Amino acid sequence: MTYAADRIHEEVAYIAYHFHWGPDDILDLEHGDRRRYARQIADLVTRAGAEG
Repeated sequence: MTYAADRIHEEVAYIAYHFHWGPDDILDLEHGDRRRYARQIADLVTRAGAEG
């Protein structure tokens, strides 16, 4: 099974936007770690929005 290229680009853009990391640094992460960072960022964004 392969991971869709569009999904990888989306994760890289999302993490780069929030953490200001370069694409190479993000792509060097293991797949699970990259997904974990994206989920954690999403949680932080959601909480920040809920707090006002």
